[in-house]
Amino acid sequence: MKKFTWLTILTALILALGCLGAAFAEIIPAAEPGQQIGYQAVVLCETLTLRESSSSSSKALQTLNYGDLPIVVGADLPAGPREENGFVYCVLGDSEDSPSGWLNADYLAINPAWYITEKATAVHAWNDSTAPKVALLDKGTRLPILREEGDWYIVSLRGAVGWIHK
Repeated sequence: MKKFTWLTILTALILALGCLGAAFAEIIPAAEPGQQIGYQAVVLCETLTLRESSSSSSKALQTLNYGDLPIVVGADLPAGPREENGFVYCVLGDSEDSPSGWLNADYLAINPAWYITEKATAVHAWNDSTAPKVALLDKGTRLPILREEGDWYIVSLRGAVGWIHK
């Protein structure tokens, strides 16, 4: 009986210590189709220009920064977002007089899931816990999830990508 008790305690201790290295986070899933006019997107590059038409040579209306959250119009429709020449039509607010125009879709994550840290969390250069750490996130940091790969999330990190173990 003593042997069984010590084995149980040792197993519980090993499991508890193994959990210490795991990242804890709240995952907010992508939005479901609904009554919204479109889906929230997030700017993935340092700056992105809102343009009058769907061309990089058209008049610049406003500059957005990394992490800004435009709304991609029509993204929740079966046909997808209003898109032309690789640009999507966006609005920058909820009111009727909010700025609107075209953003290059290559620099947006449309309707991403979000990773919100619940404690300090390491971000790695690739999907290996021994890979170099490229960042240490503070509790409450919110990053868009670009993709899931096995036991890892690929997140946007100030214009680059990083890997967080699930």
